[in-house]
Amino acid sequence: MHKNLVAGLLLLIAIPALADQVVLKNGDRLTGSITKSDGKALVIKTDYAGDVTVKFDAIQTITSAGDLNVSLGGKTVVGPVTTSGDNVVVATKAAGPVEAPKSSVTMLRSPAEQAAYEKSLHPGLMEGWNGGLNLGFAVTRGNSATKNLNIGFNAMRKGFRDKLTLYTNSIYATNDLPGVNPHTTANSIGGGARYDHDFSPRVFGFVNGDFFSNSLQELNLRSTLGGGIGLHAIKTAATTLDLLAGLNYTHESYSAFTAADGTPVPAITHTQAGLTLGDAFTHKVGKSTDITQTFFFYPGLTNTRVENADGTFKDVRGYRGTFNFGTVTKLNKWLGWQNSFADIYVSDPPIGTKKNDLQLATGLNFSFTH
Repeated sequence: MHKNLVAGLLLLIAIPALADQVVLKNGDRLTGSITKSDGKALVIKTDYAGDVTVKFDAIQTITSAGDLNVSLGGKTVVGPVTTSGDNVVVATKAAGPVEAPKSSVTMLRSPAEQAAYEKSLHPGLMEGWNGGLNLGFAVTRGNSATKNLNIGFNAMRKGFRDKLTLYTNSIYATNDLPGVNPHTTANSIGGGARYDHDFSPRVFGFVNGDFFSNSLQELNLRSTLGGGIGLHAIKTAATTLDLLAGLNYTHESYSAFTAADGTPVPAITHTQAGLTLGDAFTHKVGKSTDITQTFFFYPGLTNTRVENADGTFKDVRGYRGTFNFGTVTKLNKWLGWQNSFADIYVSDPPIGTKKNDLQLATGLNFSFTH
């Protein structure tokens, strides 16, 4: 009995020694597992309060039971961590104790956090994705008879130095009253992809492809392929602003149709080289609302042939512009409410069609993370 009691007491004494400890300058003591630090704050996982975040400059001493990955003034060392006055001491296996001021600590990670960080640098093709599906649907019957369907999808995969973005959006609307012309009042679909690769913390290169079809403008398909250089003008946790400039090649084809005044309009195919100028902006408002905005201007560098109203042709150097604005407000972890606005402008559309298309949609957003 006496031996069991002694063994139990020794076990209770040994338990704190197997845990990490953080002592604050006000005398508070935290015991658990140190998870990570960026030199400004430290996170320790405790049994009684979960993850606790403390300011790094409020820490008096640190004692880790196991190895931690620590960046000290540009070099990274691995080993158990203690403190000596205002210095941090890392007991490395290869070089012995490494001592440096606590103010020089820019990173501190547990082995699990370090493994997750290294994996994030080179995620698999199907890893690291997050995004959402937008869905809006409306039906009216009685004095009016309409249907409206809006579907949008966006996904983003971030690596350490690159980012891949996929996106698509479609709007379809009809007026079902007998004898109404046109019966279809909206039918467009667009989508594309953009890949960014950072050359430095501020400068990146990009390649992109955009595709758009609009049956009411008789546009079968517009394909725009391009690339260029970008600047991270703002890059914080809450706000990003990228400025982009480059070159593109556009190919578009329009179907033959009869205009409202009875004028036959032949099929048209355009090809044109042009500039790509634009911006991409994101901002988080509070904890639940995300704002996104993009604007791209495509001035032509080469001429394209356009038919006049009298049947003659002229060579023009057309231009296009697209503007998109959207918000998503989270209702819970995976469900939110979205609003989107788009403006698509073409300087020289076929005769009988309009230059500008405005699209406004709202509905549910289903978010995902993988």
